[in-house]
Amino acid sequence: MSHVHIIGGGLAGLSAAVELAPQAQVTLYEAGPVCGGRARSYYDRTLEVTIDNGNHMLLSANPYSFRYLDLIGARNTLKGPGKPIFPWYDLDDGLRWCLRLSKGKIPFWLLSRRSRVPGMDLKEVLSLRRLMKANDKMTVAECLSSGEFTRRLLAPLAISALNTDLESASAALLGNIIKKTLAQGGQACCPWVAKNGLSESFVNPALTYLEKFYSRILFGTRVSALRRENGRVISFRTFDREIVLGAEDSVILAVPAPVASSLLPELEVPNAFESIANAHYRLPYKIKAKGDVGKAGFIGLVGGMAEWVFLHDNVLSVTVSAANRYSEYSNETMLDMIWEEISQALGAVIEGSLPLTTPASRFIREKRATFAATPEQNKRRPGAKTSSENLALAGDWTDTGFPSTIEGAIQSGLEAVAALGFRSALKRS
Repeated sequence: MSHVHIIGGGLAGLSAAVELAPQAQVTLYEAGPVCGGRARSYYDRTLEVTIDNGNHMLLSANPYSFRYLDLIGARNTLKGPGKPIFPWYDLDDGLRWCLRLSKGKIPFWLLSRRSRVPGMDLKEVLSLRRLMKANDKMTVAECLSSGEFTRRLLAPLAISALNTDLESASAALLGNIIKKTLAQGGQACCPWVAKNGLSESFVNPALTYLEKFYSRILFGTRVSALRRENGRVISFRTFDREIVLGAEDSVILAVPAPVASSLLPELEVPNAFESIANAHYRLPYKIKAKGDVGKAGFIGLVGGMAEWVFLHDNVLSVTVSAANRYSEYSNETMLDMIWEEISQALGAVIEGSLPLTTPASRFIREKRATFAATPEQNKRRPGAKTSSENLALAGDWTDTGFPSTIEGAIQSGLEAVAALGFRSALKRS
């Protein structure tokens, strides 16, 4: 039986492992004490509650993510409104509104004042067409029109999706997202988030699934070198031993781009990165919201430091994308500024009252959270195949056609499996 060694236990590595487990012997090597990479949960001793190391939202048009969840029996660990609604709050104007997409592909929502972006001009919608037709050299800013449709919807969506400022972000990458989501109608845009934490949805059920196929998971095992001869990987080195590969054995390298580059010096990979900041606030009571915010379980913010606020039991979790622009701000300053934004946006829709001062909180900066989604960096993304016939690459930094997302990471695992000649559910258009 073929033996596939998967180096890296993030979602890309787990995706590949789950796909391969029924087909081959699988051993997964994770340098850290847990799997999940940037999509995991942990118990925070300061807040005395389990939080995610980052906030992630799935859309119903993420087929590989939902297939992965179905395989590991975890689809029911997600929560969402069950319909394509996105509540927003404009901090500059003090305006509360909700985007309500039509179910089908015909965008009837554009004709309804109750459903569309307030103050928008229908001519601005042409920005979507420009983005979907953008070449690989164009930036998002070059494709956008000025107006409320851009300011209140496209700009914040672009920054959160690409984690890169609009002046340098790739229009082609954003256009690919629009083609798969908004252009397919509301049924493709229903939002979902992990109900009980990312690990409970994407990590722990996967490890349980792999155990059923007698896959081995080795934690605290860092791979320091690959040895290649005659177009094949013949062995690799961990901290305490060298693992020799058999004639039918393969390797999937599912590590961050800088680590992949250190193991494969000739490999061109993205070398510019953007940070993401996440703020978590624990309240002394369970959070209940009214109206659309209560139905959705989150709210988008316009005109402030934060993009999204997620409501989880007694914790409010906030995402700040493209956070390099706030590198000079202290954690405490950002926590206070974000709390003021939350208080303004949620004060009128939360049952009860929010604390006047910043409650118990935790601030997390991921300095190299994603590759910078610029046209230049996008060109540096390698495919799954390598010059070694038994070696494939996986990771959201590889050439998936999309920016760094959960869907991209899971897709990359499937691409690596297919590159090695195994069965894969990959259907890339």
